Amino acid sequence: MALFQKMREPVILKEDSQALVQLEQLRAFLPYVSAGRKEQLEQDILCIEYGIRGEEALLFELRNSHLPMYILHDLFFEKDGLTTQIDYLIITRKLVFVIECKNLYGTIEIDRQGNFTRTVQFGKRCRKEGVYSPVTQNQRHLDMLRELRRETRSPLFRLGFDSTFGRYYQSVIVLANPKSVLQMQYAPREIRNSVIRADGLIRYIRQMNDGSAVREMSDKAMRELADFFLEKNVSQSRDYTEKYRSSVLPAEPQPEVTPRTPVESLPVYQALKDYRSQKSYQERIKAYYIFNNLQLEALIQADPGTIEELRQISGFGDVKCEKYGADILRILREYRTK
Repeated sequence: MALFQKMREPVILKEDSQALVQLEQLRAFLPYVSAGRKEQLEQDILCIEYGIRGEEALLFELRNSHLPMYILHDLFFEKDGLTTQIDYLIITRKLVFVIECKNLYGTIEIDRQGNFTRTVQFGKRCRKEGVYSPVTQNQRHLDMLRELRRETRSPLFRLGFDSTFGRYYQSVIVLANPKSVLQMQYAPREIRNSVIRADGLIRYIRQMNDGSAVREMSDKAMRELADFFLEKNVSQSRDYTEKYRSSVLPAEPQPEVTPRTPVESLPVYQALKDYRSQKSYQERIKAYYIFNNLQLEALIQADPGTIEELRQISGFGDVKCEKYGADILRILREYRTK
């Protein structure tokens, strides 16, 4: 079968992150918060920045893996009133890896019961605190994926699917901070086998695929599975500043969204959308692979004038900039003068 496989390198189908939207909102809101809440908001901003750096470090490892796989970043699923957010979903020839990325600092210890604790040194003082188990967190992600995939099976085959699901879907906890100390010699074996550092992720993926007895997926099957999860992904529109709005400085006006023309009605929006549809038809791929609606709005808001400025927008890496960058800048430039 390998002779007929064409895919040789990783393909990033979804790179954008809701964390970037959250960070932008909180930064913009910072000047309006009273002193009593400002410190907490600044701490929240730092945590988000730290998490984003960890996920970017992980994406760097995946992007440079030279492995045939599909990479989906920051997926949000919803079913029967339950929700879950997955940092990375990696679809390889044999296995699907559900990755929870943690950019934890300090000494991380996992005990015999699988509990996570963190010890942080402050000068001569140490602070030890419990950490919510990312293993438990990732199990909820797996449960959601199982339910979503069960919908595609007939009742007759669902029982067999449930019993084999664990052979194909693997939970992985990745510690992205290279300076953190990991102590898990007493942890249960299944946890020791699923908690790794970012620089060991690619080796781990290779080993797990090499050791798996399941049949390899074709290029088509891999892409269909990736498409399935992309279609199930739910776009979010949230106001991340809501919990701080009760502590706005009394001397300052409450920051509100200024009434503006809906972005969807702007001529440049339709021009970019038409361009996306044209490329989608020419390349026989789904339109959101070129850029999704959130990225389309980000293009209009940022209004980049150069390729380097375009690269600063989430989701526009080197490949997209090379393929579509000149056309996107031309369209933006054309409507900028109207």
